[in-house]
Amino acid sequence: MKRDSSVHQLLPRPLRLAVIAVLLASVLIPLCYMFFASVNSDLSVAAGEFWPQQLDFGNYLRIWSTVELGGGLVNSLIVAGAVAVASALLATLTAYVLVRFSFLGRLAFLRGLLALQSIPGTLMLLPVFVLFASLATVFGVQVIGTRWALVVTYLTFALPFSTWVMVTYLRGLPRELDEAARIDGASSWGVLTRIVVPLSWPGLIVSGIFAFLLGWNDVLFASVMTNPESRTAAVALQVFGATQEGGAIPVYGQMMAAALVCALPVVVLYLIFQRYLISGLTAGGVK
Repeated sequence: MKRDSSVHQLLPRPLRLAVIAVLLASVLIPLCYMFFASVNSDLSVAAGEFWPQQLDFGNYLRIWSTVELGGGLVNSLIVAGAVAVASALLATLTAYVLVRFSFLGRLAFLRGLLALQSIPGTLMLLPVFVLFASLATVFGVQVIGTRWALVVTYLTFALPFSTWVMVTYLRGLPRELDEAARIDGASSWGVLTRIVVPLSWPGLIVSGIFAFLLGWNDVLFASVMTNPESRTAAVALQVFGATQEGGAIPVYGQMMAAALVCALPVVVLYLIFQRYLISGLTAGGVK
């Protein structure tokens, strides 16, 4: 018997293909333009040419000295990686307590996590800067200008979202697994490390990747909290673009090449963990 899949289709096939084609074009056309501009001469890009007359991949070599992209990429990987790992682990511990235990203030804590999502990050820039500056003045601990300043700052914004992701995911895990482990003599920590964490990889990957993207794409906090040695790739691109303003012919090829190189780690990360992302994002959707 042939299965009828029409009930699962929200749009007719021709309209669905048209929507997919429009979405693909909206993504691929800018990417193609960036790539062709990165292998084209600056004069041709300034003249509005789309197709390069001659491919020149020298821009991908020059950006490492012009944009100082190497140090920025290393700083971004360290900061974003540390934020992703710390956010995923802390969110799992917090979500496990919120889902598996009942205590006074539990609902208030969950509602507080939602309330934190509504606070714009730009409003926190000045308070965070003053707090870190006060640490240097009172305790002699230099925070501003270090990578740890960015890690702590990004964790402030990544933890509420990551915790909600893990709360949603852990609610879908049967409590019978915990009870069976406790019958075998496992403690709460044993249940967490041996049962919950191995079954929560999709949720961990989702929360970690979103925290990684937060640290990778941010420019506002990174431009204030860093110095030239701890500058991230996003800030390096911003500084390089600002230095080209007002010039005769900006080096469009190097700017496009640097932007593509900075976007490559995120694309690779998504391709590697795509399967976990889909299952993690849809967790809790069916009860």
